[in-house]
Parts: sequence; C-alpha cells; structure tokens
Amino acid sequence: MQTSTKPTSQPQTSSALEGIKILDLTSVVFGPYASQILADYGAEVIKVESPEGDSTRNTGPRLEEGLSAIFLGVNRNKKSICLNLKDPQARDALLKLADTADVLMHSVRPQKMAALGLDHETLLARNPKLIYAGLHGFGNGGAYAGRPAYDDIIQGLSGIADIMTIQSGTPRYLPTIAADKTCGVAAAHAILAALFQRERTGRGQFIEIPMFETMTSYVLVEHLYGHHLPGHSDEIGYPRVLTEWRKPYRTSDGFVCMMPYTDKHWRTFFSQSGYPQHAADERFTSISMRTRHIAELYELAGQIVSKHPTAHWLDFCDTHEIPAAAANKLADLESDPHLKSVDFFTDIQNDAGHRYRFTRSPIRMEHSRVDPVMAPRLGEHTRAELIRAGLSVEIVDKMLSSGAAKQHAGSSDKN
Repeated sequence: MQTSTKPTSQPQTSSALEGIKILDLTSVVFGPYASQILADYGAEVIKVESPEGDSTRNTGPRLEEGLSAIFLGVNRNKKSICLNLKDPQARDALLKLADTADVLMHSVRPQKMAALGLDHETLLARNPKLIYAGLHGFGNGGAYAGRPAYDDIIQGLSGIADIMTIQSGTPRYLPTIAADKTCGVAAAHAILAALFQRERTGRGQFIEIPMFETMTSYVLVEHLYGHHLPGHSDEIGYPRVLTEWRKPYRTSDGFVCMMPYTDKHWRTFFSQSGYPQHAADERFTSISMRTRHIAELYELAGQIVSKHPTAHWLDFCDTHEIPAAAANKLADLESDPHLKSVDFFTDIQNDAGHRYRFTRSPIRMEHSRVDPVMAPRLGEHTRAELIRAGLSVEIVDKMLSSGAAKQHAGSSDKN
C-alpha cells in the first residue's frame, strides 16, 4: 500500500482542542477534574462560579484566599467568571455565553437546572451544536435520580466499602477521591466522543455521566466475576485482589512491590530464591490454580521476601525479569527519578510572587502541547469574558454593581 505524500489541507493547531470553548458549571472534584483534562488538551475552559466560589477554594493550605490546595489540583489552565444565576441578568448572560460555546457541563442536580431555565432542552434549542453534559449522581429516570451524591456516598453504593471489608475485615473507603476522579475521566472521554460525533453529524446533544452507574461499571470489571455466568456460578469478587495478602511485601528492611504473574514468573521466583519445591506445587503451577489458592500463595511469597532486604529483591527481580518496584511514599514522588526525568512537576510563580507546584498532564501528544497555567482567582475573568460574549460595557458594569456578577479586585479587561 502506498502512502499519500500530499500535504494536508487541515489547519495546523498548537493543541488538540484549540478553538473548543467549554462552559464549566461544575464544582468540587468530579466535574473540575474532567474539565481540567479537557483544558490540558487545549480547550478554553471558562469556570462559572457562584459568588461564594467553588467550595474547594477553601480546602487545604493556601498562600492567598481562594487558591487552596485541593482547588489547585483540579483547576489549572482555566478561566473563572462569577455569576449569581438566581439573578435574571446573570442567567441571560450565561445563555449568551452558551450560544457560542461548544460544551456546557454542570454537576448541579437536574431539577435545579430546570428551575433556572438552564435545562438541556432550552440550551440545545438555542444552540443546536452544543454538547450539554450533565454530570449527575444518578441517571435520570432511575430510583435515585436527583439525589445528591459525593465521593463517599458513591464509593459505598458501588461496592467499594464492601470489597474493603472482604479484604481487611473493616468497611472502609479507598483513601483517595476514587469515585470523583474515575467518573471525571469518564466524563472527559464522553465529552470528547460527543465532540467527535458532532464533527461527523454537525449536531450537538445531551449526554449524561451518572456517578453511581459509572463507578459500579468500574468496580465490576473484575468483580462481577462468576456472575458473568448466571445460573452457572455464584462466585462474585475477583479473589486475587481481594485476599488480605495482596499488599506490598515486607522485606527485612522495608517494603517492595513485587508482581510475579505468569507461570514462568512464579517458577523462577521459587526456584531462584531457594525454594524449588514450591515451583512444582500443583497449587501454584497454573493461573487457574493460583487464583484458587491465592491467599496461600501470597502468604508464602511474603514469608520468603521477608528474609532479605528491599535492594536484594529489586536486583533479583531485575535479573529474572519479574515486575517489581519500590513502594514510594507520597513524599517520595516529587523526587522519583522517573518523574523528574520526564518533567512531571512544574513550578509556576503568579503575579503576587507566590510559587505554586503543579503536575502536568500525564498524556503526551506529538502534535499537541499545553503547559500548566496557574489556576484562576474567583471571578478573575468575569468582565473580560462577558464583554467578549457580546454584552455591552454598560450592562456588564451594571451587573457587577448589582451583584449579578462578581469580578476579582485585581483583574483587568486584558485577561
């Protein structure tokens, strides 16, 4: 097959989503993480906040008011405008912004958006090319539709607290905002898929990303297990990841993350560590048998690993091509040799002279690059963006005076 050498007629852009305008009415982590992913691909994300601002602006340590740690983690590369959507002028301003937007995403309960006249039917009638993304707790039409949802609630409902109970004996949530972030990734790819479909059809659409359904799907990838075979198996939950012995192995001086997985890995591990009798043990000779006896296998491996220091096992696994790594502490990540060598962390100094540290997008694209930009102050871009949307200077100034809109004190029309 010959490859065409004709130059492409497509315009060259500096980022994958350059020219895509997103109105982001989400808050906390679920929605902001999704919109940050899209901003990292080059979309112009305009964060629409209430006069009180996103609650995460006040979560964690801060150098200045409204720029707290959790907010910084999910709001880089965005602009911020501040509107009181209960005010008719602010609502009209948002509609004006939505008329030229590619995406509007929100995490407000659907009934509240309808009461404000900002439901998807209304906005799609005005702008048929709009992607209207509802990031909800529960799917419309379901028994739980319209209920509020936070990460802890969804972790509990989706079975995470239960699988923690099976493994440890105590119902617990994962010590990370797992539901918000997992569903945020799902929301980002759903929006990208809708944008791709619009390229083909010219039509926008309403899309819904419900947390409960999304997280349940995520958990059941491996844990539906025998229930994939209704009437033939009552087993639910993947034994390998549920055993209490699935954890970093304790060495004689610390911990190591070691993952013999294939038949060859386990034969090599046992025979080369001085325990050839276990390599021939029928309980451990195939993946199906190892899965059946996973607790015994991991307990036995743990006893063997405990006899030597971490460095020994890292060298052993490197020599015998068994996957292994050190168990990083959170405080180790900024000095991790790999993360340093790929410039994963970057420091930004803002106009107040404060230094902030951000991660970059983990994704690298040959023809798209977006460097991290400082997260915005509350209402930093209100005046400039409303004027850019076509509102007159007089109307915008009146909105700012009445409280329908709010502008950060140090901002200017140049933003």
